[in-house]
Amino acid sequence: MARQFSAALKELRIHLCQTSKTSEGVRNFIQNHYIKIKTSNPKLPILIRECSDIQPKVWARYEKGKEVSAPLSNLSEDEVLKQVTNVATKS
Repeated sequence: MARQFSAALKELRIHLCQTSKTSEGVRNFIQNHYIKIKTSNPKLPILIRECSDIQPKVWARYEKGKEVSAPLSNLSEDEVLKQVTNVATKS
């Protein structure tokens, strides 16, 4: 599932750990969905930030600096996709 997000969305940022079990669903999400989302939104900056022992989280930045975030700890790949879509569509 890849969809084009609103022009009001200015940046999508995902933080995760490279090795922890809590970030496993996020790693799978990136591996299986990143290219589809980026292809559907070629001008949207999608930042992937890896850091040891960090709790995974997604942020969406909108016009005028408004940010929305959601935790991604211990979620499955499909649940991560739902959370990312949810924050990306809350303008």
